[in-house]
Amino acid sequence: MTVLDARTAGTHVATRLGVSFTGWGATVPGPPVTNDDLAAVLDTSDDWISTRTGIRARHIAGPADTTAIMAARAGTAALERAGRRPDEVDLLVVATTTPDRSCPATAADVAGLLGTRAAACDVNAACAGFVTALHLALPAVATGTSRVALVIGSERMTSLVDPTDRSTAVLFGDGAGALVLETPAAEEAEDAATGPGMITSVLDGDAALVPHLEVPHGQRWLHMDGPEVFRAATRGLADSGTEALRRAGATVDDVAWYVPHQANRRIIDAVAGRLGLDVDRVVLTLDRHGNTSAASVPLALAEAADDGRLQPGDLVLASAVGAGMTWGSILLRWGGAA
Repeated sequence: MTVLDARTAGTHVATRLGVSFTGWGATVPGPPVTNDDLAAVLDTSDDWISTRTGIRARHIAGPADTTAIMAARAGTAALERAGRRPDEVDLLVVATTTPDRSCPATAADVAGLLGTRAAACDVNAACAGFVTALHLALPAVATGTSRVALVIGSERMTSLVDPTDRSTAVLFGDGAGALVLETPAAEEAEDAATGPGMITSVLDGDAALVPHLEVPHGQRWLHMDGPEVFRAATRGLADSGTEALRRAGATVDDVAWYVPHQANRRIIDAVAGRLGLDVDRVVLTLDRHGNTSAASVPLALAEAADDGRLQPGDLVLASAVGAGMTWGSILLRWGGAA
C-alpha cells in the first residue's frame, strides 16, 4: 500500500480549475556561498557535500534580507512580468517557515511593501508550503472569488540551522519565488479542456513523522533525522505524484516538466526513477540554491519560465514534502495571457 492509502484510493477524480499563470519572479540574497566557502569554517569539503546532496552553492540572507523583503522583491518581479499593478491584487498568500515575527502574518508586511490592500495571509507547511498555498489559492481564482492572486514562497532557512553543524548547515539556502494567478481571459475560459489551470492536486501527511524533522520545543536549531526524512520524502513525493496523474487520467509521458522540491539530488533522482521520468524533464536548481524550503518550487518554476523551457500548454507536475510531515503534488497546465 502506498503512502496515499485506502482512505482515498479510487475515490477522487480530477477537478479542473481554469486559471492563468501570468507572471513569475524570483530573488536570492547576496553572492553565492560555495561548498569551498563552507569548508573553510566547517569539517567538510566540496566533494563530501556535492556527492551526498547535489548542492554546490547557496545564498545566505543578510540582516536586511528579511523574509518579507525577499518576498516583496519576488512579488514585484512577478507583477511586472504579469503587467499588473499591486493595487490590482486581491489575494496575497505567503508560504514560509521563517516568518519575521509571530504576529501579524509576514504577508501583511509584504502587502505594505508592495502597496496592495489585498487580503493577506501566511501558509506554514514547511518545505511543502508553496504547493499547499497553490492548492488553497487556485480555487479562489478559478471561481472568481479572487481575480488576481499573488502566491509567494519566501524563506530564511539559514536562520534555523546551527552554523556549526555540518549535517544541516550545508543543506539550506535563502530566497523567494512568486507566481501571479488570474481568472482566465474569455477565450481561455472557453477552452476548458486544454486551457491553463490546475488539473488536480493531492495533499497528504503523517504527523507521526514530526520528530524526524522539527525545531524542538524550546530550542533554536532545526533537528533532522536524515535517513528517516529521506525515506518519507521519497515515498511521499513519488506516491503523491503517481496519484495526481491517476486522478487526471494522465501518464508520466504526458508530463513536460517535473518541478520537485529541491531538497537533495538523491531524493529527486529516486523519485524520478519511481515515476519513470527522464532526468532531462526535471527542473533542477538545487546545485545553486540548496534547499530553500517553500521557496524552492517557485524559484525553479521562475527559472524554467524565464529560460523558455516552460511553454504554454505544457503539463507541469510540481511536488513538495516538508516537516510535519506533509507532502503533495499538483498537476498544472501552464500558460496564460499576460
